Amino acid sequence: MIKQYIIYAVIGIAIIIIAAVIVKYIKKYRMKPLPMDEMEGHDFEYYCADILKANGFSEASVTKGSGDFGADILAEKDGITYAIQCKCYEKPIGVKAIQEIYAGRDYYGRMVGVVMTNQYFTQPAVELAQKLNIMLWDRGYLDSMDKTE
Repeated sequence: MIKQYIIYAVIGIAIIIIAAVIVKYIKKYRMKPLPMDEMEGHDFEYYCADILKANGFSEASVTKGSGDFGADILAEKDGITYAIQCKCYEKPIGVKAIQEIYAGRDYYGRMVGVVMTNQYFTQPAVELAQKLNIMLWDRGYLDSMDKTE
C-alpha cells in the first residue's frame, strides 16, 4: 500500500516537472507581436535606422534597395563604423544573413558588422557569427532599443 503511494507521488512530481518545463519553453519561444513584425523589408530598414539614431548613432543611412553588397544601413557611433543587415522575417534567421553582412562589412570598410532582426537566430547562425565576429541583434535587443513604445 505504501509502495503505491510512493509510485503515485513520483508520477505526480514527474508530471509537475514536465508541465513546468513545457510552460517555460512556451514562455521563452512565444513572441509577443510587435509593430515591426508587420513591416515590409525596406520599411523595416528605415525603422531600424530610426532606432539607431534614437540610440546615439550618427549618419545611420539606408543603402539603396538592391545591389547593397550585403549592408542595408551604414552608421557610426563613438567613432566606430557599422555595416548593418536588416531582416524582417517570420522565421529564425540563418547563416545567409551572417554571410551577407560579413561581405558587406568588408565591402564598405566598416569596423563592425551587425544583423538586426525582428526574429531570433538559428544555432548555426550564432556559431558562424561568433567565428566571423558579427554582432547579432535579435527581436528582444531591438525591442529594448526602441524608445518610441
